[in-house]
Amino acid sequence: MGKYFGTDGFRGRSGVVLTAEHAFKIGRFLGAYYSKDKDTRAKIVIGKDTRRSSYMYENALAAGITASGSDAYLLHVTTTPCVSYITRTDKFDCGIMISASHNPFVDNGIKLMNGDGEKMEDEVQDLVEDYLDGKTPDPAFATGADIGCTVDYYTGRNRYIGYLTNVATKSFENRKVALDCANGSSWMIARSVFDALGAKTYVINNEPDGINVNEKCGSTHIEGLCEYVKEKGVDVGFAFDGDADRCLAVDENGNVVDGDQIMYITAKYLKKIGQLPSNTVVTTIMSNFGLYKALDRIGIDYEKTKVGDRYVYENMKANDHVIGGENSGHVIFRKYARTGDGILTAIMVMMVLIDTQMPLSALAKEVELYPQVLKNVEVDDKDGTMNDPAVMLQTDACAANLGNNGRVLLRKSGTEDVIRVMAEAKTYEECNKQVDLIIDSIRKSGHLLKVR
Repeated sequence: MGKYFGTDGFRGRSGVVLTAEHAFKIGRFLGAYYSKDKDTRAKIVIGKDTRRSSYMYENALAAGITASGSDAYLLHVTTTPCVSYITRTDKFDCGIMISASHNPFVDNGIKLMNGDGEKMEDEVQDLVEDYLDGKTPDPAFATGADIGCTVDYYTGRNRYIGYLTNVATKSFENRKVALDCANGSSWMIARSVFDALGAKTYVINNEPDGINVNEKCGSTHIEGLCEYVKEKGVDVGFAFDGDADRCLAVDENGNVVDGDQIMYITAKYLKKIGQLPSNTVVTTIMSNFGLYKALDRIGIDYEKTKVGDRYVYENMKANDHVIGGENSGHVIFRKYARTGDGILTAIMVMMVLIDTQMPLSALAKEVELYPQVLKNVEVDDKDGTMNDPAVMLQTDACAANLGNNGRVLLRKSGTEDVIRVMAEAKTYEECNKQVDLIIDSIRKSGHLLKVR
């Protein structure tokens, strides 16, 4: 990943790490880049979440795009998967989503998508970074009639709602469903979809004020939805994050059903109805050991990627897999979307509930999630620590100790001098024991600075 753009866009503290000037320059570069070698103006579509700063970045991006002679189409407040869908289906040159996803409101981000609604290619993002760093000259400003237009495109959002309702093949009538919209992008869309499908819809955290996105709500603070589901006696609850590309579920008893369990439930269903042609689920290396044990039992294969839904999608596309995701709730159904889509994920879970006539608790209990312990260790040299013979020897010994009843994992932080040491086992005591043995080997090898 580059200096500014990580696995999920350019993200940071609004006005500090990510400024309005950054947004203007990104818009200016993209407007020029996509209009070169074209006889017509480039078209770039923009969506945003509910953060106060999102309006500032929307205006700055549109100004940069139009200043370069391209047209900016504004979807206004909408979800990341909506921008992806509209970029692809309405044949835009690229799409931009303004959001910091599950981060607090003080942060924001700019996510870039190519014309297929997929995450932007690294080589194009590298060109954007070079321009931000002054390594390439400014594009010429458009003048006169060549200046671009800003177009209100809220109708695109409505088409996305229609698309989602058409994915479901059965009515949700008589189903009581609770939705936690995290005071974010889904606050209008999610209810519209579930109402249209006939559900009795209960919605919480759907009053965004610019600063309450993800605040003690949504998929990162799901405890409120758990209590709400029990209080209202609904059949199921779904929690989204700020830009609604994540979804976690809550069963009828108020228990959380995470992304790993959702992948298992939906993959098993897809196999049953003959829609899992490669018989494979794509996960990241952070998926729970219990998911793999459950998939083994029902004869579904799996592949593992680096952490990041970007890598999950790349694997799915390269190998023609149809389902993949992360335990955090990014679940990708490639037949329908090019990115994680929280509302689509909720629809797919609903389809399983209706078709099987089973409660979510019964479907989810087939995945016995193993306890997991993760500790962050500051070190003097990440690569030196990972390749230290004593550390490697102890890591292998811990893995052997757990055998088929767990696993250990060491992973480098992408932004800090930190090694993440993780263990999964039958008990938290066993997890802590194995993690501490590995950390002790890092200490004895002289690499340890601090355990966080």
